[in-house]
Formats: sequence, C-alpha cells, structure tokens
Amino acid sequence: MSIRSVLTAAAGATLLLLATPAATAATDTTAATESVTVGPTATIATDGTVTLSGTYRCFGTTGPAFVSSSVGQESSYTRYGIGGIRAVCDGAVHRWVNTGKAAENALKPGAARVEATVMELAPTRQRW
Repeated sequence: MSIRSVLTAAAGATLLLLATPAATAATDTTAATESVTVGPTATIATDGTVTLSGTYRCFGTTGPAFVSSSVGQESSYTRYGIGGIRAVCDGAVHRWVNTGKAAENALKPGAARVEATVMELAPTRQRW
C-alpha cells in the first residue's frame, strides 16, 4: 500500500497557543479546489492536551483519507504530532479538530508553527 499526499498546506503557519478552553478556526467556504487551513488559535489544557483545528476540502479519493497535524515552537526543528481524523472527501468544506499531547513541558503558551496535511492511502501493485 502506498501513501499519496493529497494536500499539504499551512506548513510553517504560525498560530497562537492559548492556555484557554476555546479555539477559533479559520473557515474557507469559497474554495474551488482542494485545500486545508489551520485556525489562528489553539489551546493547551492544564493536563498538556493540545487542540488544533481548521478546515479542509478534498474530493476524488480512491482510498481512505485522513487529516493529520503537528506543532512546533521556537527555533527547534522538533515537531509533535497532534492527532488525526478520517477525512470525508466529498468536495464540501469540513471542519477538523485534532487533539493530542506533546512531550512533557515541550509546548508553552505563545507562537507556534503548525502543519496540517490531508493524506490518502491508496493501494498499488508492486512489481519486484
């Protein structure tokens, strides 16, 4: 089974991690093509759980598709995977919300870089 990236967007996008219970997501309901966005704010709960959100639009997949996200801070090249959800690739704009935890004390309130990707898993035949 091969992995084909359908969409990659918001690479290096900056958002603000807030130690509050609410997150605001960006929406783009006028997109005419495949897209993925990252909301301008995220949250870090007192237990260290990070919540990221945004929107995506995809269509024409032949295998299962997923929205994954990661976050990093400061000048570090280290990125922390923050959850993933199954994508519905029907051409409509959908909201995604991913939650997860980074290494203990790895993320602090403040600016962060987020990457969100919509990825399709498509079966292929390998000839050896």
